[in-house]
Amino acid sequence: MRLLVGIVAVLALATVSAASRVAGKIVILEKNNKPSSDLSDAVLYLESPAAVATAANPATVEIAITDKKYAPHVVVIPVGSTVRFPNHDPFNHNVFSVSEPNSFDLGLYGRGEAKSYTFEHPGLVRVYCNVHPRMVAYVWVMANRYYAQPASDGSFTIENVPAGRYRLHVWHERIPSEVVKDVSASVAESDLQIALNARGYKWQPHRNKYGDDYPTNAGLERY
Repeated sequence: MRLLVGIVAVLALATVSAASRVAGKIVILEKNNKPSSDLSDAVLYLESPAAVATAANPATVEIAITDKKYAPHVVVIPVGSTVRFPNHDPFNHNVFSVSEPNSFDLGLYGRGEAKSYTFEHPGLVRVYCNVHPRMVAYVWVMANRYYAQPASDGSFTIENVPAGRYRLHVWHERIPSEVVKDVSASVAESDLQIALNARGYKWQPHRNKYGDDYPTNAGLERY
C-alpha cells in the first residue's frame, strides 16, 4: 500500500511539473489611437484536444443589476454553473437571452429580488433586458478549464496547461470576430502579443424577447 501511495504521489508531482502556460498581452486598436478602458472584458480560451478537455467545477456567480447596467459586464464560467441576477434598481427588469442553446427568460421582477439560471451548454450567451435595450451582459460558458480574462493592462495567463499545440481564441465584444492563433504551451512563460482591431466598432441595437423592436423612446426612460 505504501508503494502504491508513493507511485501516485510521484505521478501527481510529475503532472504538476509538466504543466505549462500560455501567456502574453492584448491591445485594442482604437479610433484616433485612444486608450482602451475595457481590456479586461476580453476572453481568451484554448481549443483543446478531447484528451485534455476537462471542465472546471461548476460555480455560482453573480451579475448585479444597478443603474440599468449589468456588473460585471463579462463573466466566464464552467459549463453547469449558475448565474444570479439580483436587481438593485427601484424598478423592474426582465433578464433574458435568445442565445441558443442557452436561451432563457427570467420574467419581470423588482428591487431586492434575484433570479438565477444554470448554463448547461458551452458557448457565448448574450444577456439583455426586455425593458432597457442598452443593458447587455456577456456570459462565456466554457467546456474546458483553459481560459482567462486579461488584467486591466491587457496581460493574461492561462495556467496549468498540458504541454502541446493549441488554438487560442480571443474574443471582445467590440471586434467583428474572434481572433484565432496557433500557440504552444510550454513550461517557460509565453510572450504573445495580440492586437484586436476595434476601429470599425459601432453599437448595434437588438430586438426584445418577442423579436420586436423596442419602443422609439427606449433608452430615455425615467425608470
